[in-house]
Amino acid sequence: MRLPFKLLALCIAAGILSPGCGQPDNPDTPVALAAPEGLTVKGLTENSVTMQWNPVEGATSYEWKVLEGAGTAKSGNETKRNVTVEGLKPGTAYTFSVRSRNSECNSEFSSLDFTTPGSQQPDVPEGKVQCIDAPLVLGLDSAPTLGSSGCIKVFTRDGKEVDRIDLADLAGVTIREDGCMIPKEPLGKDSKFNSFMDAIQSGKRYRIEHYTPLRIKGNKLEIKLHNGALDFGKSYYVTVDQSVAGKAVGKDEWTFSTKSRPAGPVFSVLQDGSGDFCTVQGALTHASSLDKNAEVTVEIGKGVFNEMLFLYDKGNITIKGASAGGTVISYPNNESYCSGTGSSTSSLPSRGAQVVTPGGRGLFLINNSDNLRIESLTLENSFGGQKGQAEAIYFNSAGKMVIESCSLLSWQDTFLTKGKVWVHNTLIAGHVDYIWGYPEACLFEDCEIRSRAGGYIVQARIESASHKGFVFLNCKLTAESGVKDGSMYLARSGGDTTKSDNVTYIGCKMSPVIASAGWFANPAPTPAVPTATAGWREYGSTDLGGAPLSASRNSYGRQLTAAEAEPYSSRQSVLGW
Repeated sequence: MRLPFKLLALCIAAGILSPGCGQPDNPDTPVALAAPEGLTVKGLTENSVTMQWNPVEGATSYEWKVLEGAGTAKSGNETKRNVTVEGLKPGTAYTFSVRSRNSECNSEFSSLDFTTPGSQQPDVPEGKVQCIDAPLVLGLDSAPTLGSSGCIKVFTRDGKEVDRIDLADLAGVTIREDGCMIPKEPLGKDSKFNSFMDAIQSGKRYRIEHYTPLRIKGNKLEIKLHNGALDFGKSYYVTVDQSVAGKAVGKDEWTFSTKSRPAGPVFSVLQDGSGDFCTVQGALTHASSLDKNAEVTVEIGKGVFNEMLFLYDKGNITIKGASAGGTVISYPNNESYCSGTGSSTSSLPSRGAQVVTPGGRGLFLINNSDNLRIESLTLENSFGGQKGQAEAIYFNSAGKMVIESCSLLSWQDTFLTKGKVWVHNTLIAGHVDYIWGYPEACLFEDCEIRSRAGGYIVQARIESASHKGFVFLNCKLTAESGVKDGSMYLARSGGDTTKSDNVTYIGCKMSPVIASAGWFANPAPTPAVPTATAGWREYGSTDLGGAPLSASRNSYGRQLTAAEAEPYSSRQSVLGW
């Protein structure tokens, strides 16, 4: 602390007189002013203090200033002997100074060092350059409690608002134990868009979903801005209302800049901010803004990425993690949260506008994409309940997709697909119709098909009887611990006679969880009497030890001959590539 002192600035020579001061023994010249004594600084809040000092005889005003480092943060003039200074940073060391003034003289400054209450504002230091999708982190003295009003706003340097999270919208969500915020009412076509929903952009389309803009992590509030809110190579500032979490942040107190646009064609996703992006969707949104047919690779580092994904009209893209166990993309979604298999809209809704087109109940929605490869990661719809449809992935495209060395996890309806798909060396887990859809051909090769409870593995809705449909080649059908033997069926029909129930198992090892009848009989499949090329079929099924299973299936399934099985015995014969 710098101690205040009194200094009489005597004017001793005409050429070196202090401004406006005369010699004290000259009655026609004013006496120099003393510096203010008794300077004190008291913190009112984390962002404001009161400066106070003793009066100085002969002073008509007082000039004060607040220094941070070598620069002046605040300054002003007062006629009274105290001032409230606002807009300071929490937990920050400042030098507070004041001097007395009149029309003739200025005294020397009296100064005092003081650190404002609280901790440093954000974990993102002022001036840091970060990913456009990095979370913002607000440091607090203790674990915060979210309020029911107030806003977090982000502005460009010139004051244009680019994002807003309004705590009034918190009333419409429930916070799960894992911190995820889920809607109290299903997000449907009549829902009103609010700041606790996100418009996930890919190309020129938006997937409207619920999301978690705020997470409490210890003494920190993590803020996830809306997808696409920030741009590359720009500077921003953040404001936070006091009612949000008990800590106000004013203009220019919290600033940051974003990284320049990455060159590609390989884009890295790393949670520590050292990559091109911090979120998977951030990379997908950028990739889909490039040429539709340009080859792009998104490389994702280790970690759990809590987010839903959307890819629209982008071909030739590889999404690659570190490993199935190391890179996990996980978020809870369900029919009761956001109804339907999922769609998108061409217009970005404004707050309060009708949603009209909800983004669906799945984790990863893919529309109109071709030559997509997903490798070495986990896609988990973490809804966690046995009741309710909750896809981990929906490939809603007529094109090609490869899934290699992944884990696809949910309960009901885990995997939904169209097009031509090869799934290799991958775990698919669920319990009711957890592999289903409308593919021309979908081959599961060397995969583990794991039942989490009793139910049905496949529900096929194949558009043409001539299409291969779902084929399982050299797969292992297993069950989680505690699942009752005989409680799982190879397939059940959706009951639509305009679709074909084309499902084929070739050379698969099956645990006792599979019912001896094999196929669920009600409703009857189409065709009810399978042929060598249509309906429910299998060939070479064994138990987990490799012993042939007895042919005790019901009449809705067909045991193929070796010759009949040949067209289903390789990727080339099933998919043509």
